[in-house]
Amino acid sequence: MTLVEKHVSLNEVEFLPLDTPRAIVARSLEWPENFERAPHYHDRCQLVYCSEGVMNVTAPAGTWVVPPQRAVWMPANIPHTIMAKTNLSFRSIYIDPSAAPWLPTECCVVGVSTLLRSLILEAVEIPLNYQLGGREERIMNLILDEISGITAIAGDLHLPEPKDPRLRPIVEAIKKNPADRRDRDEWANIVGASSRTIHRIFLAETGMTFGQWKRQAILMESIRKLADGESVINIALDLGYESPSAFTAMFRRTLGITPGKYFKKS
Repeated sequence: MTLVEKHVSLNEVEFLPLDTPRAIVARSLEWPENFERAPHYHDRCQLVYCSEGVMNVTAPAGTWVVPPQRAVWMPANIPHTIMAKTNLSFRSIYIDPSAAPWLPTECCVVGVSTLLRSLILEAVEIPLNYQLGGREERIMNLILDEISGITAIAGDLHLPEPKDPRLRPIVEAIKKNPADRRDRDEWANIVGASSRTIHRIFLAETGMTFGQWKRQAILMESIRKLADGESVINIALDLGYESPSAFTAMFRRTLGITPGKYFKKS
């Protein structure tokens, strides 16, 4: 199967083929902070992973913040955007769907074990048209075995993406600045809808209230900052908390662990 990356623009779809008959291939790229990969999709399933740095992956189902302990499983033919939130060592695995039809059919966040990380880093050194029957193919098949055994991680890193145009100014403002202090009533006045309507739409389209969705946006930004090495006190103040203890309480209440232990656990 040909690995084809299709870039989706307003006017056309650009095809960038990486010709290979191999069922499983790997690719590595180095991206600077704030680099954004335009909306695109692949005819293969993809394990979207970075060995260093933090990225945001956005698909129709929402946005995920992805540190090196996590990856996003991206089924074939789903448009997605990747934003480098820091300098990024991008390492991705592409799988022919026919080689593993049992793999998930929806986007999800998965944990990356030490073994899987090591295999991915080894795989990106292997040429696209590697020799079959040898060590290189065995490495790729072992990656497939590891991916087949991983399970989705419940939504600690996922921000659902509402579609209603009345919510778009709210969503974009909070994603840009999670510390935005405007409440639901203030936003209702800005977008020209009642507070109850805002509540109803958020709940219907995201499964969350406005307050829950905003806390999730804050949580995702805090994880990005933690992965970038920022201190808990600076994160708390940047995100609008009056004290580190208040931020830590929110973090522990949501994820069951303190910010300082989050990546150690991962």
